Amino acid sequence: MRWRIEHDYRELKHGLGLDHFEGRTWRGWHHHVTLVTAAQAFLTLRRPDPKAQMPA
Repeated sequence: MRWRIEHDYRELKHGLGLDHFEGRTWRGWHHHVTLVTAAQAFLTLRRPDPKAQMPA
């Protein structure tokens, strides 16, 4: 489980730009984090399940 959390955090930071926010307001930061989190949720739902069997 720890590996999954670290992988997701790395993806949020580097792949989706979690660490790219340079604004000054709480509201701006909150909007940025909300959009990054929504993008992460979308990608997680679109990612194929590794335990699912491939159709023959």
